[in-house]
Amino acid sequence: MPLPLVSFEHVTVRHLDRILFQHLSLRLDAGQHLALVGPSGAGKSALLAALAGQLLLTGGAATHPGLEAAARQRGPADPLASWRQVVSLVGLRAPFKARPGGSDLYYQQRYEATAAEEVPTVREYLTAGSPPASGAAWTYARVVARLRLEHLQEQPLIQLSNGETKRLRLAKALLRNPLLLLLDNPLAGLDVASRADFDALLAEVAATGCTVVLATSPAEIPAIATHVAVLKEGKITQLVPAAEHVHATAPTPPLPDEAALRALWPAAPPEFTTLVKLENVTVRYGERLILDNLNWETKPGERWALLGPNGAGKSTVLSLLNGDNPQAYGQRITLFDRRRGTGESIWDIKRRIGYVSPELLQYFPGQPTCLQVVASGFADTLGPGRPTPTQLANARQWLAVLHLAEHAARPLRQAPASVQRLCLVARALVKNPPLLLLDEPGQGLDAAQQPYFRAVLEAICAVSPVALIYVSHYAADIPRSVTQVLELRAPGAGQ
Repeated sequence: MPLPLVSFEHVTVRHLDRILFQHLSLRLDAGQHLALVGPSGAGKSALLAALAGQLLLTGGAATHPGLEAAARQRGPADPLASWRQVVSLVGLRAPFKARPGGSDLYYQQRYEATAAEEVPTVREYLTAGSPPASGAAWTYARVVARLRLEHLQEQPLIQLSNGETKRLRLAKALLRNPLLLLLDNPLAGLDVASRADFDALLAEVAATGCTVVLATSPAEIPAIATHVAVLKEGKITQLVPAAEHVHATAPTPPLPDEAALRALWPAAPPEFTTLVKLENVTVRYGERLILDNLNWETKPGERWALLGPNGAGKSTVLSLLNGDNPQAYGQRITLFDRRRGTGESIWDIKRRIGYVSPELLQYFPGQPTCLQVVASGFADTLGPGRPTPTQLANARQWLAVLHLAEHAARPLRQAPASVQRLCLVARALVKNPPLLLLDEPGQGLDAAQQPYFRAVLEAICAVSPVALIYVSHYAADIPRSVTQVLELRAPGAGQ
């Protein structure tokens, strides 16, 4: 009988002082491609981290005979050869850092021209470390071509879109030519074309002899999956062949009543005539054209979907509106009835906008609690700040409306991915802004929370005059209250 790649027998999985799994048993064989499903907080990311050797395992027995044999075969003369050398994990967070000697990265840096001086390029990131061995299946040329990164090789990492970053990190993982590839929600942030190609890519990965384990939505289990593991509250409750898996719909939380929402967001007449007006706006970084003569206008109370493939410039548009992109100066941009560059400050803009983006999670310093993150929306900071007692009370009310009150004192980074995303949404809502910019806000929400989140947005739109600009690669995620669409094309194709 072939050796298992990994064998866990009644192990306890710990992170710091927290127990994530108890009496965990799992055998993973070569070619057993495993999809992990379950509600947010069930332990899918933790199980991937345990398989990658990133968490402490105690009690029971944890062995990696198949992985160890492969590592010895690849480096027979290396006494330090480890099974970890044949495992690649692509987690939720992008572990990008400045070049040695550079300053810490900050959120707005992705839009600044000087970022190229401090941040590695795509080429530098992919070529750092040991190159693939001679005859390896995944070479630099292959991963760059297969993951459509050719035109991005000289681009600084933080100037990539969310979907481009996903493809880049997968390319880096494949360059290790792993025997075990671990993916945490790999489809999040990918456009329609990239998601359609994903099954074919995984089939190519499997054809090289690599086994795949991924956390995913029950609706997006890939074709190569041979088995499905259902997780709940830190336990594997079911492990069955993929053909036998039946998805059970989870109940959704009750919606906040209209009176509670009106109390948090009392209706008021529009304060402005025009919220957003872009006239022939062009943005480029070096030779890379992002926006080409874009014209667009948004009025109070309008609800827009901002659509387009990865790299089309959706997040760049939002950065121009939110005051994060210095290329807004010198452009014909009007925000809240005032032309940019006529004496307004960034904070004048930000206090009228509620903003959510997947990248925001990367830049919160330290270990702020969920309550502190929500309350930071009042000052538009990425730190805990000094909220007033009234502001803290308001932040608690929004946590309660979104059924997050139990997480108020929990560090954001220790909360499930869905709780993190919903805290960012609450952070955007606390100041009752006239304009909400939501960049893939549902990313990381589980099957029960997605419709709940859309219903909350619908309720907010029903009781308030807020304008909405909503970015998503999933048509089903877009709220019904959205009635207008701006679709951006690929760079160079015009708008």
